[in-house]
Amino acid sequence: MAQDTQQHSPAFERLSTLLDERILVLDGSMGALLFQKKLREADYRGQRFCDHPVDLKNATDLLSLSQPELISEIHRAYLDAGADIIETNTFGANVISLQ
Repeated sequence: MAQDTQQHSPAFERLSTLLDERILVLDGSMGALLFQKKLREADYRGQRFCDHPVDLKNATDLLSLSQPELISEIHRAYLDAGADIIETNTFGANVISLQ
């Protein structure tokens, strides 16, 4: 059997070690928690996109730029609830949903 001689980042090594030790918990639905906030158009726009010509309501990916503190708050809630891994808020970041 060939031995893996590839170099990995410290983060990869740590993740690999943890996975050898136990099951890791991934965060849950970002969208569900965002929609609970009942955000308005102005919330999605923030200062950064205040003059954007297209409606932005429900473009949740933009909140990483226009409301980073809100995204951090949700990530923190998942970590506080026991999640080991949190994902980025880019589930719908594609050409169709961002047009």
